Amino acid sequence: MKIHLLSVVVPVRNEEDNIVPLIDEIRAALDGVVDYEIIYVNDGSTDATPQRLAEMRQTCQQLRVIRHAQSCGQSTAVRSGVKAARGEWIATLDGDGQNDPADIPKLIAALEEGVELVGGNRRHARRDTWIKRISSVIANGVRSRMLKDSTPDTGCGLKLFRRDVFLDLPYFDHMHRFLPALVIRRGGRVVSVPANHRPRERGQSNYGTLDRLMVGIVDLFGVMWLQRRAKRPVVSEE
Repeated sequence: MKIHLLSVVVPVRNEEDNIVPLIDEIRAALDGVVDYEIIYVNDGSTDATPQRLAEMRQTCQQLRVIRHAQSCGQSTAVRSGVKAARGEWIATLDGDGQNDPADIPKLIAALEEGVELVGGNRRHARRDTWIKRISSVIANGVRSRMLKDSTPDTGCGLKLFRRDVFLDLPYFDHMHRFLPALVIRRGGRVVSVPANHRPRERGQSNYGTLDRLMVGIVDLFGVMWLQRRAKRPVVSEE
């Protein structure tokens, strides 16, 4: 399936040391492969992230920058980027450099008729602390059984999806962790491809494991509620 313009959305908060190397990697991965734009969403950073982005805009014509005056969280940052995007398809990456931009062409190659989301699967390549790996395995197993979303690693920040599909999904904080289930609820197909995962080399995480766990439990039951009340009419015009 051909993509005419790909919008790469990267939410960041206090990632000053990761801005330049990650943008360079995105360009290296996509130059000559697809027409693209890069949208960084600065989610209320208090370090030198804005300055690094301003400097990169001088040399990277594909780069656009959206700014939140205050931090609103990753899901809201992704949504701001998607709303601003000009492309029909969106690729998302975490801004910490642990997702590998070289995997984006693999996600594009996995597109076929009816597929509305392609997700990365880090299952056999995690480069996190042991507590993050164990909590991720447990969370993915529980979520998969309860939501039946056919996705082994919904927490991977590397995803490819249609812009209009994303904007048609119910919006709530932390929704980015449940995109496969929400897309399936809407009637779309979801596939996963193996993805590289790298250790964080610069900076530190802005999200705690316990915080994600507690919020995830509440949201899990909320998404189950949405699934039970889904309606997918077959619409035709007479």
